[in-house]
Amino acid sequence: MMNAFVGEKLSVITSKVQTTRHRIMGIVNGDDFQIVYSDTPGILKPNYKLQESMLKFVSTALADADVILYVTDVVESFDKNERFIEKIKRSKAPVLLLINKIDISDQETVQKLMNQWQDILPKAEIIPVSALENYNLDKVFDRIYELLPSSPPYFPKDELTDKTERFFVSEIIRGKIFDNYQKEIPYSVEVEVESFKEEKNIIRIRSIIYVLRDTQKGIMIGNQGRALKKTGTEARKDIEQFFNKKVYLELFVKVKKNWRDDPKQLKNFGYQ
Repeated sequence: MMNAFVGEKLSVITSKVQTTRHRIMGIVNGDDFQIVYSDTPGILKPNYKLQESMLKFVSTALADADVILYVTDVVESFDKNERFIEKIKRSKAPVLLLINKIDISDQETVQKLMNQWQDILPKAEIIPVSALENYNLDKVFDRIYELLPSSPPYFPKDELTDKTERFFVSEIIRGKIFDNYQKEIPYSVEVEVESFKEEKNIIRIRSIIYVLRDTQKGIMIGNQGRALKKTGTEARKDIEQFFNKKVYLELFVKVKKNWRDDPKQLKNFGYQ
């Protein structure tokens, strides 16, 4: 959804939950407007300090919002985020509730969902959408434009996001880890870009993948390094597409025990 609105791949997309860990801003500029979209982690019950930090990003975004886009879909249960929905009800910001993935449903089911959500959030404007098929996104944009208050731009007109190049490299690598590894591995991993050197014809990147345990390191690397090589090759291709430039990518795996519950390490990784 975020990527569709901004027109660039800023947020990692995988089939697994909890892919997004940070608050990522995507900036869209026009002749007479600037819209700052804020993609946040999904709502969950935290089991460790990393997830507590992820929820703080959500709360901060909610407090800052001039318009709230609550994105659900045709398969999500209504009771999944009850506490967060109560916060939305108390917010003074207008709410657009977007029912995504209608391309995999039918009209009768979607209408039923719209009625049920209207009962839960009576003040919300319900809009069925498909980010994949780009359906009704123009309507969402028009409503956002109408609802936003007049204000000077927060960011320079040529900026696309508030994140650094290194951040997007780490996100692309982490996205490939979510695609290529199963069970607890993607949720035990953090990626750090140790060096990013842009030369005339190539970008040279050295990145560290941190895991919680030695056994996870072995799984990450795989037999004769095949698993890590596959992840690195796929990540390099996406990074080259992102920067439109040839990339030389080095990946290394290290064990950093208990990093998900260590406040100092979380701060180093950008979780405040």
